[in-house]
Amino acid sequence: MYVKIDFNSDEAIYIQLRNQIVYGIATSQVREGDQLPSVRDLADYIGINMHTVNKAYTILKQEGYIKVDRRKGAIVDVNINKMQAISDMKDELRATIAQAICKNISCEEVHEAVNDIFKEFERR
Repeated sequence: MYVKIDFNSDEAIYIQLRNQIVYGIATSQVREGDQLPSVRDLADYIGINMHTVNKAYTILKQEGYIKVDRRKGAIVDVNINKMQAISDMKDELRATIAQAICKNISCEEVHEAVNDIFKEFERR
């Protein structure tokens, strides 16, 4: 699994790692049932603290993207309630759309941006 972390970013490393794994699932680079690297292996590979990887895995588990098995480790197990996911997405988008409105970005431009992002994740 390829993970790209920007150590100069203001975004926390565990959030970047969480996002990279979600992107991997969305683009089918990581599939349902795949085993993720152990906390230790991924931390060593990226060059970060094990607690940072553990925090990302904990969030992914809470969000329903992975399950953790004591013997097998972290396994991709997308178990998401669609209605709850839509509600959560709306909550997250509110701040982004408010910022867009403040910067005079139109609804059409937001739709275009969303469509562009969806195209990035289209399954091949």
